[in-house]
Amino acid sequence: MPRPRRLFPPEYKAEVVELIRSTGKTVGQVARELDLTETAVRQWVRQAELDAGRRSDGLTTVERDELRRLRRENRDLREEREILRKAAVSSRQCQDEARPVGFARFFAAPAVAGGLSGDVRPHRAVRPGSWRGLIGACLVPD
Repeated sequence: MPRPRRLFPPEYKAEVVELIRSTGKTVGQVARELDLTETAVRQWVRQAELDAGRRSDGLTTVERDELRRLRRENRDLREEREILRKAAVSSRQCQDEARPVGFARFFAAPAVAGGLSGDVRPHRAVRPGSWRGLIGACLVPD
């Protein structure tokens, strides 16, 4: 059965890395002494070397935090864009259902030689420019 995941503060990780460097013990020896997994201690040592500039094959802690923040911001912006897109589609559908009657509706129909073509009957009777009429037309089912 796998060991439950434990979280350690950055200060503790730094102390473990310093213990490895100062005593000359191997990562495995220190991990066993402190009841830690060898993999976790190796990752702490690797991250400390990246942060100190001794390695360049990965991201520093600051870069990793910035990347995490930017990914979260990107995800939030995509969600907001999707919400606005759905609202715009819904608004367009609502406006299509609540076209005003009369003068504006007559000129909105396409003209053909010899008369009008298409359905010029209004979908719903709504006073032009009436917000109440538009909202009511959107909320009232057919």
